[in-house]
Amino acid sequence: MREISFDTETTGLNPRGGDRLVEIGGVELINHVPTGRTYHVYINPQRDMPVEAFNVHGLSAEFLSDKPLFEHVADAFLDFVGDAVLVIHNAAFDMGFINMELERCGRRTISKDQVLDTLDIARRKHPSGPNSLDALCNRYGIDNSRRVKHGALLDAEILAEVYLELIGGKQTALSLMPDEDASSSASQASNLEEGLGRFNARQRPAPLKPLLQDQEYEAHKAFVAKMGDSAIWKKYQ
Repeated sequence: MREISFDTETTGLNPRGGDRLVEIGGVELINHVPTGRTYHVYINPQRDMPVEAFNVHGLSAEFLSDKPLFEHVADAFLDFVGDAVLVIHNAAFDMGFINMELERCGRRTISKDQVLDTLDIARRKHPSGPNSLDALCNRYGIDNSRRVKHGALLDAEILAEVYLELIGGKQTALSLMPDEDASSSASQASNLEEGLGRFNARQRPAPLKPLLQDQEYEAHKAFVAKMGDSAIWKKYQ
């Protein structure tokens, strides 16, 4: 199963009101495990950078001025995504910007069916909250000390760790810890069975040598024969 832990940075909050995408970060996961393959790009928004957005991610209009336009990276981005599920925290925000940019340059948009929102999972699992990315890092003991400013690739890497904890943690298959969502136990067992089904036991190329010496084996046979004639032994047969 291929998934991509995904994040973006923007010039503001409203993709239909003139705000633009400025950074994309993605981390590839296969069966919930990071593969080391990532996608990262800065994008020239062709506009100024509001101070409020700059204070969040630290990306200035000057820094972004020589970066590619989204239309120049759209095909590479879509190739990386492929048919993978995008794992996003507060997906409506990021997908609003991604699909707006895809529409602007005449590319196919990404359907909701291809997106998994970790904020929805967190709200179901921890209804009392808080469920921000930083709050979830604190809850699960994930180091987010590098997150002085928001950054798409860094946040995607952190989200990959948070996502793993939300679906059961590093011991998912073993179910060592109680889960607040009781329904997850069946899912975890199913995942374990599915995972084990992919492995076939191989026969040893040569059988192991017996640990018992001949004299020990004969002594054991004599002991069993003697016990077979014992009245006490016959009582319990």
